Amino acid sequence: MVACALAGCGGGEDYANKPRPATPINVTAAISTKKISLSPKSFGAGPAVIIVSNQSGSEQVVTLQTQELGGSKPGIKASTDPIAPRGTGTLKVDVREGTYELSVPKGPSPVTLEVGGERKSAQDTLLEP
Repeated sequence: MVACALAGCGGGEDYANKPRPATPINVTAAISTKKISLSPKSFGAGPAVIIVSNQSGSEQVVTLQTQELGGSKPGIKASTDPIAPRGTGTLKVDVREGTYELSVPKGPSPVTLEVGGERKSAQDTLLEP
């Protein structure tokens, strides 16, 4: 019984309570035959879920990538799976501060996304996973 009580003590190690990342935000994008719409076009750095609606008549693959040359860190490039016409897709990314381009290979011109400083941690937010 004493052995069980001692096992739960933690051995005197320090526990670093690292802050949680920011709460993911939803960004919506719509692809038409004429343009790519994006809302919001700017937000703070951290996790984001881009929900894409393909309103064009052809299958689309959406790519988000950094617009930087010779940056201090490697660039970010992420793509969705193919999105059927009139279908939706998602892209989960953890973006850092900078300028990004959201584009499709077959269709309208790319749209620019501005990411500012890091968003506040979700450490003390209730009902967060």
